[in-house]
Amino acid sequence: MELSDANLQTLTEYLKKTLDPDPAIRRPAEKFLESVEGNQNYPLLLLTLLEKSQDNVIKVCASVTFKNYIKRNWRIVEDEPNKICEADRVAIKANIVHLMLSSPEQIQKQLSDAISIIGREDFPQKWPDLLTEMVNRFQSGDFHVINGVLRTAHSLFKRYRHEFKSNELWTEIKLVLDAFALPLTNLFKATIELCSTHANDASALRILFSSLILISKLFYSLNFQDLPEFFEDNMETWMNNFHTLLTLDNKLLQTDLVSNAIQFLASVCERPHYKNLFEDQNTLTSICEKVIVPNMEFRAADEEAFEDNSEEYIRRDLEGSDIDTRRRAACDLVRGLCKFFEGPVTGIFSGYVNSMLQEYAKNPSVNWKHKDAAIYLVTSLASKAQTQKHGITQANELVNLNEFFVNHILPDLKSANVNEFPVLKADGIKYIMIFRNQVPKEHLLVSIPLLINHLQAESIVVHTYAAHALERLFTMRGPNNTTLFTAAEIAPFVEILLTNLFKALTLPGSSENEYIMKAIMRSFSLLQEAIIPYIPTLITQLTQKLLAVSKNPSKPHFNHYMFEAICLSIRITCKANPAAVVNFEEALFLVFTEILQNDVQEFIPYVFQVMSLLLETHKNDIPSSYMALFPHLLQPVLWERTGNIPALVRLLQAFLERGSNTIASAAADKIPGLLGVFQKLIASKANDHQGFYLLNSIIEHMPPESVDQYRKQIFILLFQRLQNSKTTKFIKSFLVFINLYCIKYGALALQEIFDGIQPKMFGMVLEKIIIPEIQKVSGNVEKKICAVGITKLLTECPPMMDTEYTKLWTPLLQSLIGLFELPEDDTIPDEEHFIDIEDTPGYQTAFSQLAFAGKKEHDPVGPMVNNPKIHLAQSLHKLSTACPGRVPSMVSSSLNAEALQYLQGYLQAASVTLL
Repeated sequence: MELSDANLQTLTEYLKKTLDPDPAIRRPAEKFLESVEGNQNYPLLLLTLLEKSQDNVIKVCASVTFKNYIKRNWRIVEDEPNKICEADRVAIKANIVHLMLSSPEQIQKQLSDAISIIGREDFPQKWPDLLTEMVNRFQSGDFHVINGVLRTAHSLFKRYRHEFKSNELWTEIKLVLDAFALPLTNLFKATIELCSTHANDASALRILFSSLILISKLFYSLNFQDLPEFFEDNMETWMNNFHTLLTLDNKLLQTDLVSNAIQFLASVCERPHYKNLFEDQNTLTSICEKVIVPNMEFRAADEEAFEDNSEEYIRRDLEGSDIDTRRRAACDLVRGLCKFFEGPVTGIFSGYVNSMLQEYAKNPSVNWKHKDAAIYLVTSLASKAQTQKHGITQANELVNLNEFFVNHILPDLKSANVNEFPVLKADGIKYIMIFRNQVPKEHLLVSIPLLINHLQAESIVVHTYAAHALERLFTMRGPNNTTLFTAAEIAPFVEILLTNLFKALTLPGSSENEYIMKAIMRSFSLLQEAIIPYIPTLITQLTQKLLAVSKNPSKPHFNHYMFEAICLSIRITCKANPAAVVNFEEALFLVFTEILQNDVQEFIPYVFQVMSLLLETHKNDIPSSYMALFPHLLQPVLWERTGNIPALVRLLQAFLERGSNTIASAAADKIPGLLGVFQKLIASKANDHQGFYLLNSIIEHMPPESVDQYRKQIFILLFQRLQNSKTTKFIKSFLVFINLYCIKYGALALQEIFDGIQPKMFGMVLEKIIIPEIQKVSGNVEKKICAVGITKLLTECPPMMDTEYTKLWTPLLQSLIGLFELPEDDTIPDEEHFIDIEDTPGYQTAFSQLAFAGKKEHDPVGPMVNNPKIHLAQSLHKLSTACPGRVPSMVSSSLNAEALQYLQGYLQAASVTLL
């Protein structure tokens, strides 16, 4: 693509169309842009457009499109083509920082994110001058530029908070600190001074405070990995500055600066080497009274968010977010101080809690915020260790949580009016979620109908928290690692629970509420057959919801839980009545067809997984409705999207398991297409295991005569891949495959196909691959397949007994006994870098495994062999009767003593001897 005015005009027109709400206009435009983005200069056209266009909407659209393009394509994935040519990469890095800093803030943020994505891949090795370019801009004096640099640095360095310690990481952080620490400290001091200079200029302070927020975030990220030597000398200065800021005039509390400054204090106070900064009782009291208590209060901004921006409020309160709320920061500071000063801090706050509750009791309708602050204080004081999954795992023993629950939480939830005091209702429900492991089961059981009742609350926050609390309670584990609550205990509430959950999805603002849908999924999972009477109504509601959200999928978690709920409906119903699968197909196939025809990329992997589950429920043959789909599943375009691959392979496996004879007779012309898919998959290091899943199903289920003509070519392709790119993952899959082939077609057939490709190749495979590598095979079924296959090679392959291959017989037996008795060899060669299955490039729809569509583990040798060690002993006995004297001689002369001892144990357990 040329950097021409004509191309800029075309690009402008298509970007405009992507903003059209009509899918008939929007989707073709998106498809067009997707089809041309691989061309050279495409990203440079986008950058030119966002720099030179006169239309601000197009500029913003171009910046978002550019960021998403970088997200999808910048990473270079082994075995896959480079999606951005080198010249474009160089040009982007040369221009993007300047362009970002000279753009308006809305565009600056998009380009800053793009720099962060590029930096994750290229910094520091492939982008060594990035730091210098950024630091130099601190001298500009222009805070629009400075904040752009700080924002970009924050997006680059915040990952240091989450990465595991390693020398490589510390080397990178040291490189950053050497270049950044002094300029950042100087900028911080200068900005603090400017705050004093412009103390009466609100607009100037707003900009300066936004700089201080970003500086404190950077400081937090760069100091997170505990490299104290870089900041130790200035720590007291930093702390005093932040402490002073936090006790300034109340109007400053309106800014995010406060939450970041408090977070800074929270991160410092829990470090052992800064403990001395907080030991003075006056300092501790000052922080508790002047910093924590004022910032625990439910302020007007919180109330506004609670009522008018519920989704953001919930996201911040339940999940946390990058820009934490001021209250969360204060809670974190309480927890941090309690690490070393639990007694004094608990003492200081106990008085505050009691006085707050007394104020509330005087006039609840006016003073409800006092109780809200008291609940937050108790929660912060009591929470020593907490996880999203399990709630509080370690509590402050100085706080009586159960007494507080009974006296101050339950009464609010028992109120008949679910819409009264919504903030306190939300507080109470959140208390149940957080302290569910500390509250006795009988009290939790009392709260379940109360929570179900609060699913009807008008407040989005209240009914969302009620759904989330129910979901968390239903996942709790009891003493025997079973669910704490049984289906029988929840059964009395089943109808009202399901009714209120689905009604909650009709409440304003909650039509795609992920917490409600997750609670629906979890309720199905817990209640099991108790939901069967309601399934016809439930599946209708789920299908209607699926049809509605498929028009414009925007909530990935909601969508995932919805598909999980559909899978649970199918599993639970069809377990009791397999014939009911037809009812689900009637309900779902029309929607599925629409999703596939409209190419709703986000949903296609889910549809394939649900179809696999439905197809696997059929016991005999494949219905014609599925066979009509089969040829379409082999179309190359479907396999281009990495997110589709696991689900497509699973669906093809289901076709092969249930209808191999139908495919062999009615769709024999499609077998080359099936093998073409296999060939594409095994060429990729990321997806070769999926290719073997498909190949194993073909070998196991297809009639032998239908694949006879292709067998040799299959092995040639595998050997080519072995020769060009041998990885441990490929070797493990290859070993399972050849042993499955041996079981299916016989040991002699395996030897003949190897030697038919190249003389003596069978011996080479034994010597170079099977004997030395078999210890790497993992998984019980995989090990069993290999054990039975090798047993066949030892006992049912005549060339192993009377040719030059005989010298490999004992080493092969030794390796099999090692597979049984030695630990798995999980070493990986230093030069081998696996691509994780999930590590797919960029912004394509990633594969999301549906837990409740899971494929049952299949054991292809299960019916034939129960215990592979006994099977080996019996097979060796049978071989020894056919050639008396030879087997004991080979075993005793060459097998090592330990292996011989194990073998004698197998023979004894099987009650056989070697003749």
